[in-house]
Amino acid sequence: MRTTLFFATALSLMISNPSQAHDPSGDKVTLVYDQPLPNVPGKSMRGVLVEYAPGGTSPGHTHPNSAFIYATVLEGAILSQVNDGPVTMYRAGESFSEYPGDRHAVSENASKTKPARLLAVFVVDTDETELTTPFSD
Repeated sequence: MRTTLFFATALSLMISNPSQAHDPSGDKVTLVYDQPLPNVPGKSMRGVLVEYAPGGTSPGHTHPNSAFIYATVLEGAILSQVNDGPVTMYRAGESFSEYPGDRHAVSENASKTKPARLLAVFVVDTDETELTTPFSD
């Protein structure tokens, strides 16, 4: 649960401190890109690097109603479930999307022994300060 709660807190901290946030278990979330879109007034693109320690997990969450997310696995394998879809394993080089209003129920490292990294690219309202809101089921 400690690791689970970290993800939402870390994303919130990233907006005010864009370097990185650490969890005591070794998970790390880093804002790596934040740029207003010059051709889409009021929208920005934000890149978030999520590094999962072996066995690491993120809490079930939603994103702002303005957010479209494109995520790609950079290393290892990630288990993901969006809305009521199946839990799907994405390996390095594979990608998935989340649409405004989607519920991301599962996001975790598929391995208990190897790390995994995920890059999530958000297109979101520029004035949005909270990228992730945890939910409990």
